[in-house]
Amino acid sequence: MGSFKDVVGHKDIINYISNAVAMDQVSHAYILNGERGAGKKMLALLFAMTLLCEKKGPGPCNECHSCKQAESGNHPDIIRVTHEKPNSIGVDDIRVQVNNTVMIKPYQGPYKVYIIDRADLMTVEAQNALLKTIEEPPQYTVIMLLTENADLLLPTVTSRCVMLKLRYIKDTLIRRYLMENLKIPDYKADLCTAFAQGNMGQAITLANSEYFNEIREEAVQLLTHIHEMEISDIIQAIGRVAPYKLEINDYLDVIMVWFRDVLLYKATKDIDVVIFKEQINAIKERASKSSYEGIQLILTSFEKAKSRLKANVNFELVMELLFLTIKEN
Repeated sequence: MGSFKDVVGHKDIINYISNAVAMDQVSHAYILNGERGAGKKMLALLFAMTLLCEKKGPGPCNECHSCKQAESGNHPDIIRVTHEKPNSIGVDDIRVQVNNTVMIKPYQGPYKVYIIDRADLMTVEAQNALLKTIEEPPQYTVIMLLTENADLLLPTVTSRCVMLKLRYIKDTLIRRYLMENLKIPDYKADLCTAFAQGNMGQAITLANSEYFNEIREEAVQLLTHIHEMEISDIIQAIGRVAPYKLEINDYLDVIMVWFRDVLLYKATKDIDVVIFKEQINAIKERASKSSYEGIQLILTSFEKAKSRLKANVNFELVMELLFLTIKEN
């Protein structure tokens, strides 16, 4: 797990946590809000380790018995709330794992920490059940709600929690981390950094993905030939994309970065701003043929496609509409 020194970015949150612990001003409930891969789980565990560390420093020492237990996932005073239903945290999950155990004092540390990942999946009933604990918690209780969308939590819950928002990390920091820690070449670090859009977890996932190069090549092939393609060809292209459904956002992000290159080159004629430098001829050609309005329409269509896919709209239909928008603009 490491320490706060190993965390890239999020210095404001780290400083807040360190100061709160040092000054004994720890709240009973926190919301860590940020997109998938932003580092919520890592920060929550480091926060919990700091609270329970036997050396009581500004961060976990990683040496004491408590820190070693936490790192191994076996600390009795760090409770990770689980749920059987994949897309819902029910009232029974909260009652059994939180409400019914919160009055039991910590086994060995000064705090008892509850970590609820994907807290936005809590039903209204579950949130109301948790609210009772947040309103009148035992002195030793700290509850951490990890969420990608804090707006889905009840106002009565959010108003009683300290909100910690995970911001985007600077591209220079992400690129340096990928090259120095993962030992990937500079051209791949540039691509992964561009696609990650400030999300370190996403950048690491892309850098380690065995499918990333395949996804990238498939996207480039589509972009360089889509104007010549008939509807039947587009349907075939969708068929080739279908196996990547779990990584479809990565696929869409590849195409978005390509069109970002088109837009930037069209506006500046500067090759240095282009990520897909090996595709510069195709990018130049697209920039000369597409209007600013057309490129903007295409970029907007990606966000619509992502929203529709998240809402479980038919995959083939969403992709067909997207590809036709690209072809026509």
